Amino acid sequence: MSPLTALTKRERLRSRITAVIGLVLVWNLLWGAFTWLNTITGAVIAVAILIVFPLPPVKFGGRLRPVAVVKFFARFFLDLTVASFQVALLAFRPGEPKSAIVAVQLRVKSDLNMTLVAEAVSLVPGSLIAEADHQTGTLYIHMLGVRDAEHLEHLRAEVLRLEARLVRAIGSDAELRLVEARPPTEPEGAPA
Repeated sequence: MSPLTALTKRERLRSRITAVIGLVLVWNLLWGAFTWLNTITGAVIAVAILIVFPLPPVKFGGRLRPVAVVKFFARFFLDLTVASFQVALLAFRPGEPKSAIVAVQLRVKSDLNMTLVAEAVSLVPGSLIAEADHQTGTLYIHMLGVRDAEHLEHLRAEVLRLEARLVRAIGSDAELRLVEARPPTEPEGAPA
């Protein structure tokens, strides 16, 4: 059974409306101004795109937890700020910074979770998704400024903590139990 037939008509319609709203938002951001003309042309273009290139529907089985969402974004902006300074320091440090590709197997293997974790990781300076394996739920992340194997394990644990914060913010109860049952582990003496 395909994912499209597994959804009800109402869920398919909600998925398409959400896609149109998202595309209209991106259209307005690309133009740099939220105007009626941008919104209307964005809606027309979004509908045309969805007709020509239909997106697979994404079923959201989670729950929005407002306090956890605020905590997620607060920590995300802190990580963004700290990483920006770290990358700036690496740029001025003599020599070539060490980098590595680390494999992080996520605990929640849904498409939505993998996409959101990958986006959050890629937005933080110094890290970039090199590959994502849907079958195993593994993200391969290029990380800049890796000092040693212990630091690499610390970075892997940080990605898993980011996943946990995301699941606490918008995940289902089952996903939350899965994340809480398998917390990230770090070697002794790893940096905080």
